[in-house]
Amino acid sequence: MRSHYCGELRATHVGETVALTGWVHRRRDHGGVIFLDIRDRTGIVQVVYDPDAKDSFVTADRVRNEYVLRMLGRVRRRQEGAENPNMATGEIEVLGSELEVLNRAQTPPFRLDEYSDAGEDVRLRHRYLDLRRPEMQQHLRIRARAAAIVRRYLEEQGFWEVETPTLSRSTPEGARDYLVPSRTHPGHFFALPQSPQIYKQLLMMSGLDRYYQLARCYRDEDLRHDRQPEFTQIDIEASFVDEQDIMDVTEGMIKRLFQALRGIELADFPVLTWEEAMRRYGSDKPDLRNPLQLVDMADLMAAVPFKVFSGPANDLQGRVVALKAPGGGQLTRRAIDALTAFVGRYGAKGLAYIKVNDLAQGMDGLQSPILKFLPEAVVQGTLSRVAAKDGDLVFFGAGKAAVVNLSMGALRDELGRVLGLVEEGFAPLWVVDWPLFETAANGAPTPMHHPFTRPKCSPKALLAAPLEAKACAYDLVLNGNELGGGSLRNHSEDMQKAVFAAMNIANEGAVKFGFLLDALRYGCPPHGGIALGFDRLVMLLVGAGAIRDVIAFPKTQSAACLMMAAPSEVDEQQLRELRLRTRPQSAG
Repeated sequence: MRSHYCGELRATHVGETVALTGWVHRRRDHGGVIFLDIRDRTGIVQVVYDPDAKDSFVTADRVRNEYVLRMLGRVRRRQEGAENPNMATGEIEVLGSELEVLNRAQTPPFRLDEYSDAGEDVRLRHRYLDLRRPEMQQHLRIRARAAAIVRRYLEEQGFWEVETPTLSRSTPEGARDYLVPSRTHPGHFFALPQSPQIYKQLLMMSGLDRYYQLARCYRDEDLRHDRQPEFTQIDIEASFVDEQDIMDVTEGMIKRLFQALRGIELADFPVLTWEEAMRRYGSDKPDLRNPLQLVDMADLMAAVPFKVFSGPANDLQGRVVALKAPGGGQLTRRAIDALTAFVGRYGAKGLAYIKVNDLAQGMDGLQSPILKFLPEAVVQGTLSRVAAKDGDLVFFGAGKAAVVNLSMGALRDELGRVLGLVEEGFAPLWVVDWPLFETAANGAPTPMHHPFTRPKCSPKALLAAPLEAKACAYDLVLNGNELGGGSLRNHSEDMQKAVFAAMNIANEGAVKFGFLLDALRYGCPPHGGIALGFDRLVMLLVGAGAIRDVIAFPKTQSAACLMMAAPSEVDEQQLRELRLRTRPQSAG
């Protein structure tokens, strides 16, 4: 039906007769000459109809936006001064000679311009229309190219693509499973995979050596702008490797993606230990484009009479830090109050500060409600340690280390944004040497990553002090976003059993993962891998504000599909076949 795509036409096609198909993006009537902007997935081209082509002119006069057309015409240069440098096809236009309406269209519920101002609920309800917008098609084009680059790169590195099942058993991986009832096994359920973790480890035990997959994963968890209940991850696993091997392969892949899709040559990724990242930034996924850093103050504050500072300074689980905001003295009291409320959302009980007006005047050149509680030597030592200058504002965080890290890390990000300190560009890094466990709400050790991560200690040492164990784990962070995490895995039965025992699930682990423990007895090679959020990676590559903008058919923040009205009820016959019955929600 067509000889060319609309967006492919250039000055080199002048004089050629072309057949085009597409949608009417815009129609303009200029005093007897009708201009139609015709759009397909490659772009937009201007087609001109004048009264000399009588039948086609009459047809062009009655078409409207989003009509589906086929046209025939000759490519010509635009008149001098009429070129459009903002269009790839802006040097030329097509003089139409024939025009066929393939389908008419009602007026869309929102304009299909590049940047629509329609509400997200309207866009998602009519996603098939939203996807016609050039911005969305560009996102999906880059997504497709990114997937092709990933596959080509990993295959060059000797990886094989292997599909793993999407019907499996429920496993403890940190989020709720989506359960699928089995008709043939009444009362039993499959689970959709949160990741292919177990399967890819079994592939290593099978001798496949290097595996990858663009895997579909499912997690029934609370959503944010960068999460979806179903998502895609770049899943990688390899045998006979150490941490650096996996990091090198992954770093090479990310560098190739940015070079191919953005023309950006990324430098080698810096490496921070988890402890260093938390100490300097209060976050395990710091944005290195932001120059602000936390500075420890416990030694200076240990003996001050101000218990808000001295208490945490003398507590092994406490922390006292300062955060200098360069030029922050411009912030009003109202702005400071807003920041105090902001850190309160992260558990902080307050936000102390010192405003530096004039260092040369000593204490008289400072402004703060806490100065009366601090000796002058401590104040001067604090300002010296953070290298404060006139016009700066120094904030303090004090309390339990976990709360200080969370609240002051968030404050660091917020100040970077408010004060315009965050640089443009991309700043990737590796965070390594993670704690193997953190403490769950019930007091038991729970994995920071997953229960198959290899500790950096012996089984005996692990069982003696599980919360002190370090993991052979590494996370890739980009601009404050966790792109993905990986680790070396337990390749011995003894170590895997020790991890289950440290989690207080020795019996449950043996039951749920008996097949894995069995496999570990038959010559399992040392192995490790990583999983990267593909949707999140594409979001950062295209500069979108949410991963919903790089997924063809995403869910809302309540995990619903507005377009198909899913999830939905099913009829009673289906429930009977599955031997299920719905229960009404209780009034309480």
